[in-house]
Amino acid sequence: MLQDYAGIMTNPAAILWDMDGTLVDTEPYWIEAEIELMRAHGLDWTAEQGLQFVGNDLLTSAGILRAAGLNLPLEVIVEKLLDKVIDRVRVAVPFRPGALEFLAQARAEDIPCLLVTMSYRSLAEAVVSACPAGSFSGIVAGDEVSAGKPDPEPYLKAAAMLGLDPADCVALEDSVPGLTSAEAAGTIAIGIPHLVELEPLPGRHLWSGLEGRSIADLRELRSRLSV
Repeated sequence: MLQDYAGIMTNPAAILWDMDGTLVDTEPYWIEAEIELMRAHGLDWTAEQGLQFVGNDLLTSAGILRAAGLNLPLEVIVEKLLDKVIDRVRVAVPFRPGALEFLAQARAEDIPCLLVTMSYRSLAEAVVSACPAGSFSGIVAGDEVSAGKPDPEPYLKAAAMLGLDPADCVALEDSVPGLTSAEAAGTIAIGIPHLVELEPLPGRHLWSGLEGRSIADLRELRSRLSV
């Protein structure tokens, strides 16, 4: 394992991946599922309204639909949305540009990757099963934490699963709640905006995408932060 010295470029101890919007572009699947569910109960819902869900834990999103008039228990709303999205993922997994290539680089460099998602394990496992074997060392799912993003718990749990200090891990995120969670946990958090903008705050690391990016970029970032 590479060791850290000030100014020396070293690999991160692990890469912690958000799923929806970062590894895969399933956000349109979620929005379609929300619209279908609301219309089935005689309620209007738009794609623009669905954008407010990006990065939320599923019970929070279900609560927003309930507040908009969907008269179902929160757990039932989550189950119905999950079923619809999993059905779509089983037909086609829409990987984000550059994501599979970045995963392959991590495997080649023996950097463990963990999936940290507010989607439930059933969906996370469906996505991981579509990745090349050995891509992920584990999953932290939304139904397995007591506090979801933007709370730091998901990323703290991910680092702990690997026996690592969060500060030695890189987190890849596309949403405001997710990036807030990763930053609060103390990871080297990289925002990769997709459907929603991420504010370029001082000290925040933003990439336009994973295409054309490499593990060398992570080494260079760690080097700058260690000086």
